Amino acid sequence: MTAAEQRTGFDLGQLLAERAGERYDLHARYLNHQLPRMLHTIGFDKVYERAEGAYFWDAEGQDYLDMLAGFGVMGLGRHHPVVRKALHDVLDASLADLTRFDCQPLPGLLAEKLLSHAPHLDRVFFGNSGTEAVETALKFARFATRRPRVLYCTHAFHGLTTGALSVNGEDGFREGFSPLLPDTAIELGDLAALERELAHGDVAGLIVEPIQGKGVHASPPGFLRAAQELLRRHKALLIADEVQTGLGRTGDFFAYRHEEGVEPDLVCVAKALSGGYVPVGATLGKDWIFKRVYSSMDRVLVHSASFGSNAQAMAAGLAVLSVMEDEQIVANARRTGDLLRERLTALVDRYELLHDVRGRGLMIGIEFGKPSSLGLRSRWAMLQAARKGLFAQMVVAPLLQRHRILTQVSGDHLEVIKLIPPLIIGEREVDRFVGAFTAVMDDAHAGGGLMWEFGRTLVKQAVAHR
Repeated sequence: MTAAEQRTGFDLGQLLAERAGERYDLHARYLNHQLPRMLHTIGFDKVYERAEGAYFWDAEGQDYLDMLAGFGVMGLGRHHPVVRKALHDVLDASLADLTRFDCQPLPGLLAEKLLSHAPHLDRVFFGNSGTEAVETALKFARFATRRPRVLYCTHAFHGLTTGALSVNGEDGFREGFSPLLPDTAIELGDLAALERELAHGDVAGLIVEPIQGKGVHASPPGFLRAAQELLRRHKALLIADEVQTGLGRTGDFFAYRHEEGVEPDLVCVAKALSGGYVPVGATLGKDWIFKRVYSSMDRVLVHSASFGSNAQAMAAGLAVLSVMEDEQIVANARRTGDLLRERLTALVDRYELLHDVRGRGLMIGIEFGKPSSLGLRSRWAMLQAARKGLFAQMVVAPLLQRHRILTQVSGDHLEVIKLIPPLIIGEREVDRFVGAFTAVMDDAHAGGGLMWEFGRTLVKQAVAHR
């Protein structure tokens, strides 16, 4: 124990040793009480003791393969040694951080590094999260164009703060939080609808995920380029939300780069940039947009963030980008993603419940659908009558409980599993996941067993909830 710890009486290790066993009770009592309830219901109430790379370990020493990466935050896996060292170094440096009236070098260095991957952009605003990066883009677009309305795509997810919620494509998230900002939804890929809305002359921009996280739907080939041309013709902006798809997730540094000639006016980045340690969000944009927002010294703080550009976040971001280059993370995501997708696609003809495998890089959607055989059809109908999306949850549960692999359903009422593992996984992890997934599919198609028993439990929960 250090002298400071002796003076204050605070010992983190001792606190965790004494109280860690209360984790679910503490959440139920003081935080979101529905979270532990949900975890208990679906059997996800595990106790993980430690983590490294793409794996967790429980108290018995059993390993769990992480195919979720903390919703994409853990791009380099957990506790990458380079990022850990950078954070130790920046703490040990005792920098004069967040004085508010100086210019520290780390934010400029991280901005320079980020912009080297988007040479058509010029400046960066640093916040603390993906939703804050989106909020910044919405504010900047509306101010720079002097127009109120932002277009978005149905089924989009851009965050849950009020501005970001205004461009959220799911009513379930928006319900009860109106009034929101002026907005209009269009279908992903619907250029005619985009042109109709732009004709009104009040549109500041279109915000779009190059690959939607909900359902894992990629924008149709050519859509981003054609949308960009329409937006420019009408003096509106293209905003690329790369919070989940950016930093190598799809096999390129940014997902919009899969389509030649696309150069967004604003790009939102977060999640993996943190290294899994210190929250950081970034909004990259064109020089003229920033200069219009920050038009005079009187407006120098017109948009800011109390913890934005803090030294720990900047150090983590610089370390992450260095690791990505040194370890060729983007190439690994592309290569491993191709392998995983090919192995899974080969199973589509084998299993009638498996309808599609799609995505790019290590962002993959596995979609289930109505089977053809009579016995399976009746079981499928039972689940669908109770609540759409229960079959996908039936797959996710045994992947964790029997095979110790953590995955997620891609969205409410969707029969889609989304795989967004750490970008460092390789063939060993592909083999483990495909083997486990095959075993679960074999069980589902056998027409009985523990999997369908679990399905009945989910049906009872869904009916009780209704």
